[in-house]
Amino acid sequence: MTKTSIKGADISNKKGITEAILAFLEELLSLEDFDAVLIPMRVPSEDSYAWVLVNDENLLREADPVAPVMPVQGANALSSCSRKGEGNIRIAALMRPCEVRAAIELSKLNQVKLDTVTLITYDCPGALPLSDYIKDPVNGEKTFDSVLAGPGRDVESVKQVCRICDDFSMLPASDLHFAFYSESSGNILLIPGSKKGSALLKKMDIEPSVDISSWKENIEELKKEQIKRRKERFKKVKGMVEGFESLSETFADCIGCHNCQSVCPVCYCRQCYFDSETSRLDAESVLLRTESRGAVSLPADRVMFHVGRMSHMSLSCVSCGLCTDACPVSIPVADLFSYVADRTQDTFNYRSGKDKEEPVPLKTYREEEEKGINELVKGAEG
Repeated sequence: MTKTSIKGADISNKKGITEAILAFLEELLSLEDFDAVLIPMRVPSEDSYAWVLVNDENLLREADPVAPVMPVQGANALSSCSRKGEGNIRIAALMRPCEVRAAIELSKLNQVKLDTVTLITYDCPGALPLSDYIKDPVNGEKTFDSVLAGPGRDVESVKQVCRICDDFSMLPASDLHFAFYSESSGNILLIPGSKKGSALLKKMDIEPSVDISSWKENIEELKKEQIKRRKERFKKVKGMVEGFESLSETFADCIGCHNCQSVCPVCYCRQCYFDSETSRLDAESVLLRTESRGAVSLPADRVMFHVGRMSHMSLSCVSCGLCTDACPVSIPVADLFSYVADRTQDTFNYRSGKDKEEPVPLKTYREEEEKGINELVKGAEG
């Protein structure tokens, strides 16, 4: 599918975005092509959201397709039911763009099987900070309703990392995309992003015949604002991560809980070195460090933990922001990792989750890259 051939289909928006999406998913579930829909749903206590695999159309009506918060990354939820690739369960997964990007990265790392999964995204307005929502869920719902209903992105209410995200809209790798920020008779545009998505709309007798240029222009204008904020934020973050002293100060409040690692969708190792017995120092080792340095801070190796994580997953980081949400001492982990990921991915001319077929750099050797890697190594040594 070429970019010039892409058009969208008008979807009625008379009852709001949520109802429009749910009506489509209900029709989708009625097809014989799908066994279940993966979608967020508000928990019974009404103070959080959980990912639910639904195959009952009545239960689907109780879901919240665009949830105000992200307690669990959608790619993690998808991995839990498709990682081993056993069975032929056919899933329609409705997720934020950053969650779809993470799912695509995990598929390259053999942690998600996408053969029987249809990925559906939407123009993401961002998500509320989890700590703010938990304090007052009722007010949080009202705040997010205004965010979702607005003509643009309410940057003051959403997470810091959402304010600087420039991948909040359609990806070439998603199969279907709901476009909110369009001017097509007040309706939502449903845009196919792949041959799989086009074939699905054809089977549903939905004809994508609406020009999407107006929507694309709106998105580009919003992206310019996001990129501007991104550059401004990164100027501040740069001083927080460059140099050991800066890193030590930035992570001085870290309590070593490893929550950021637990919620990260691309930190997929079943056994992390930093949680292993090998990394846990005995009393004699701690004393030797103390004697050589004069004093040691406990828990030990906090900076090494974060630097290790950065080196392992910065090429696949999708800047979803869950690491900051999970931090009990309010370290802006997501901003720091987004900054490092931005530089790392630029170095390899790679964008995580944008292309299903492009392998993760360093996982696949290319002969033409040898010269560039040698120059990088020499530059680092210098």
